Amino acid sequence: MTPRRTLHHFPLDPASRQARLALGEKRLDFDEVVVRYWEPNPEFEALNPSGLTPVLVEETDRGQLVVCETRAILDHLEETAKGDALLSPSPAERAEARRLLQWFDKKFDYEVNALLLHEKMEKRLLRLGPPDMPAMRAGREALRRHLGYFDELLQARDWLAGRRLSLADIAAAAHLSVLDYFGEVPWRDYPALKTWYSRIKSRPCFRPLLADRQPGIPPAEHYDDLDF
Repeated sequence: MTPRRTLHHFPLDPASRQARLALGEKRLDFDEVVVRYWEPNPEFEALNPSGLTPVLVEETDRGQLVVCETRAILDHLEETAKGDALLSPSPAERAEARRLLQWFDKKFDYEVNALLLHEKMEKRLLRLGPPDMPAMRAGREALRRHLGYFDELLQARDWLAGRRLSLADIAAAAHLSVLDYFGEVPWRDYPALKTWYSRIKSRPCFRPLLADRQPGIPPAEHYDDLDF
């Protein structure tokens, strides 16, 4: 029996977007439940006591499987779902993809998202006042360092981890697309990265992300433009 899948997520959460992109790339149907993670939610916390999104619930005639948070979901889909693999047969490229996954989910999240997304999004959601400009400047400086590194990688590679699209590209697209929603990515300064983003932005798995809108927080004008 094909599992009935439900993804509990927040649309502008980079972690949630990784799961959505992977599900889309695997061509798997799923229902969505949007989680306002900043509000008490006993039903969601019963699924994942940490309160963190995303959570994937699969239901079959054998019962229910709850898979919590990004890495577990990505690994689960790679191990169980049919469709194109998101890790290369090459051991070197698999290792590189995992390295970059860790880069985005730890280093990038700590140095960039914890500043820019906190100031531009979370403060509005939590009603914590206006953005702190020194924090914004620090986040933008860190972002440019990361973008420069990714641009160098893509000058020599077809995709971030090598010759084929991988979980590294899924992670990068998830994180950068949220920042792009807020107009924070200076694409013109990083031509190889811009070309890569144009390719992944045009894939069918990306279309639902381009339709995302957070009430009261409109996207940058170019956000859903494929010819940005």
